[in-house]
This record gives sequence, structure tokens and C-alpha cells, in this order.
Amino acid sequence: MTLVSAFLLLFLVMDPAGNVPVFLAALKPVAPGRRRLVIVRELLIALGVLVLFLFAGPTVLGALGISEQALSIAGGIILFLIALRMIFPGQGGPAGDEIEGEPFVVPLAIPLLAGPSAMASVMLVMSTDPTRWPTWLAALLLAWTTSAVILLLANRLSRFFGRRGLIAIERLMGMILTAVAVEMFMRGVAAYGG
Repeated sequence: MTLVSAFLLLFLVMDPAGNVPVFLAALKPVAPGRRRLVIVRELLIALGVLVLFLFAGPTVLGALGISEQALSIAGGIILFLIALRMIFPGQGGPAGDEIEGEPFVVPLAIPLLAGPSAMASVMLVMSTDPTRWPTWLAALLLAWTTSAVILLLANRLSRFFGRRGLIAIERLMGMILTAVAVEMFMRGVAAYGG
């Protein structure tokens, strides 16, 4: 895995374009002057969680006796399910029940940005070669920064692309993530069998 492929994987899993409508809906009750501050706070919380999983995740997996192959297979399955939800969204938002007032940690930081698939992805990336941790951290920071820019521009993007445009982008990202998930699953199976 390279810096670019790790960045793309993490960026697709964070799905900032698909999260734009959810962020806008969750921030409706927040005063317009505080919205940017809330987005930055939630982004920083998500980054903290993902960095924690990047470095502590492999240790936890080792303590549990979970192999890299099992993580790759499980990660592929989880990413595939997330990708299916992006392509064929069900009723209700991905954030679950609506929360009144200003969101804090849930649902914006967790699970929208630092959800189970993002946590599994950073652990998977680190487990491929722990000695390359600066590369994996750089990939995470690049994916997070790109996501942050998109989410901070959420109002403008929503007006520019419109609801249908954002849905089309999310479905396209879901299609790409499906291919990534299948590849991750097949690599895990091949490594386990070989």
C-alpha cells in the first residue's frame, strides 16, 4: 500500500461529500455564528479518535490474537456494507435518531467521520507495515484535511451541486469503495489461504 492508496481509502471511508447533507441537517439548530466552530471541534475529535486507533489499534488486535488476514477480510466486509449503504441508502439518516441542540461527538465526529469502517481502515493500514507509521499518519492527515475543507464548505457545496448532485457524488464514491472493499477482502482471503 502506498501513501496515495492509503489516502484514497481513508478519504472514501470518511465520505465527506456524502456527509454534507447530514452535517447541514445536524447543524440546523446551531446558531449560524457557531456552526464553523462546531464543525472544527467535531473534526478535531474525529482526528483524535482515528490517530488513537492508528497507533493503539494494532496492539489491541495483537492482544486479542486477531491476524492481519482476518482484519483485512473483516475490513473488506465492513467497507462493502458501508459502500452498499452509500449506493442504496435506506430510510432514515446514517446518524440514527435525531439529536436536539448542538451536536457533540455523536453523530458528527463518531460515527460519521470516525466510524467503525474508518477505525478498521486505519488499523488495517497500520498493520500492513507498522514501520511506515509516518506514511500512514500522513495519509490520515491528508484524508482528514481534505474532508475538513469539504465539510467547512458544506453550505457552498450544497448550493453549488444541489441535493441531487451530492447524492450522485456519494453514489459514485460508494461504487469506488465497493471495488476497494472487494479487493481488500480478496487480499485477505489469498493471504490466509497462501
